[in-house]
Amino acid sequence: MAESVDGAAGGTLTGEDIGAALGERATLVQFSTAFCQPCRATRRILDEVADMVQGVAHVEVDAESRLDLVRRLDILRTPTVLVLDASGRTVSRASGQPRKPDVIAAIGAAVS
Repeated sequence: MAESVDGAAGGTLTGEDIGAALGERATLVQFSTAFCQPCRATRRILDEVADMVQGVAHVEVDAESRLDLVRRLDILRTPTVLVLDASGRTVSRASGQPRKPDVIAAIGAAVS
């Protein structure tokens, strides 16, 4: 994952904000659009990681239907992935297709 952010800069999200329950330990929030090819690969990577790590949820948000959230979080491209800790605080953020080891490392930072 490319950049770490403090909670204030990245924001705190609730299950209501993203339309799904937060993970018990961490949540991977993926902003995607319908015709984004890297979004499909990102979905696979994040699903695999969420399946591997207990208490981690993967939630995909359609950027085009949630422009309010896109603007609030300053999402500029898809895919953009936010890693939230158990309380919904953004601990990491990256644009573009992530690498699986980077996602795993970002989750480690979120749960520690």
